[in-house]
Amino acid sequence: MQIIFLPPNLTIALCFILWPVIQITAAIICFNLPDQLFYPTNFFFKSYSFENYGYLYNQLFMVRKWKHLLPDGGMVWKKKGFKKKHLDNFSKGNLNRFLIESARGELTHWLAILPFWIFGLFTPAYVVWIMLIYSLAVNLPCIIVQRYNRPRILRLLNGKYHN
Repeated sequence: MQIIFLPPNLTIALCFILWPVIQITAAIICFNLPDQLFYPTNFFFKSYSFENYGYLYNQLFMVRKWKHLLPDGGMVWKKKGFKKKHLDNFSKGNLNRFLIESARGELTHWLAILPFWIFGLFTPAYVVWIMLIYSLAVNLPCIIVQRYNRPRILRLLNGKYHN
């Protein structure tokens, strides 16, 4: 429900400014949470049987064909970030770090979707639906890739990986 009425140009500018602020805030929040919250066996991050070790996402969305096109947010945080785009170190420690950072990335994108409703405070109601569609379009591909990759890395760690 719109409660703040701004001039159209300011409203549009605020929409363009607010989305990056929301994304960055979600990333900063998740970046500062302890690693223990991001274990791949935790309820929110574990792979479920219906996901078929992540293959569901390739069957439904053909993840393998487009996942390389997504940006890697870990590259933004130069000193503490973890690059997940290409694995070049297959040590147990690095694979475990990948799992944690993959879960961290997933939560970051879920948190970035949730505030879409804020736009309803200063835009007409129909814009909120546009913002929901935008936030899903921007964040769901990243979530899907994390849910696709994590069980594959777990299988690799457990020595059960067959492509």
